[in-house]
Amino acid sequence: MAWLWVALGVVLLYWGGELLLRHSVALARRLGISPLVVGLTIVAFGTSAPELAATLAAAFRGSPQVAYGNVVGSNIANLSLVLGLAALVRPLATRARFIKREMPFLFAVGLSLFLVVADGLVSRLEGGLLLLGLLLYLVYLLRNGGEPAAVEEEFAAEYGSVSVGPVLSLLGLGLGIVLLSAGATSLIEGATTLARAWGVPERVIGLTVVALGTSLPELASSLVAARKGESDILLGNLIGSNVFNSLGILGLTALLRPIRADVPAVKLDLAVMLGLILLAWPMLYTGLRLGRREGAVLLAVYLAYVAYLFKP
Repeated sequence: MAWLWVALGVVLLYWGGELLLRHSVALARRLGISPLVVGLTIVAFGTSAPELAATLAAAFRGSPQVAYGNVVGSNIANLSLVLGLAALVRPLATRARFIKREMPFLFAVGLSLFLVVADGLVSRLEGGLLLLGLLLYLVYLLRNGGEPAAVEEEFAAEYGSVSVGPVLSLLGLGLGIVLLSAGATSLIEGATTLARAWGVPERVIGLTVVALGTSLPELASSLVAARKGESDILLGNLIGSNVFNSLGILGLTALLRPIRADVPAVKLDLAVMLGLILLAWPMLYTGLRLGRREGAVLLAVYLAYVAYLFKP
């Protein structure tokens, strides 16, 4: 029965996230926001909506380890599973300047999380500081959004048109939020039941089952972008999603309800996340292709990490 709750939750989260994302983009374009800014902010953050819903649900249902595990596990999945599979579909090469700015920022965010969880508690004050970091990141991104013409054209082709009216967009947003709420509740209920049945820590379930379920929007959009050769959109989505997970989701959740963490285990998870950033950073920074061989390495790292989590 627990697996049915998990499956139902994943389906509802996926469709809720899709509705929220699609209609958020439509509203943003009607407000005159440029396709590049839409892609680097609204789309990147919109694909993290399932993570936000599931993390808040876990925190308020008394499962803080699931909440923490979902955030860090989704980041790890984005940098290894999603990026690896996308590179296997089609080698990635970026022309965008934002990659060179955001990869070091993403690494700095990971390092800051070490300091935040060092005492085993993400407090309301720390949550507020994380949210402030996200705000500063957005301001910087909006003020430094100039990109080569080819990159601007890639984003314009993907996010330049408006396909639905404002009333329908608002209705779609509302339905998306309802589906996200219901899906998060179902997923967390099934995941915590599985943790008790398997005798594994809730943190592990959050890092794997919940994180995989909530990362489906990133996975789906990344595979589509890879197939279409939209490497800049793909990478902007993944990097922006990881920043939002770390600063926005963890920050908002801690602000509403402080999160306690198992410090030794948490540091291991964060070390894996930072290691993956360091693994991908040189390739993306220099503009070299992230080919199928590199994608296979990232995928192997993810599988090895999951195997380690479930080892007896």
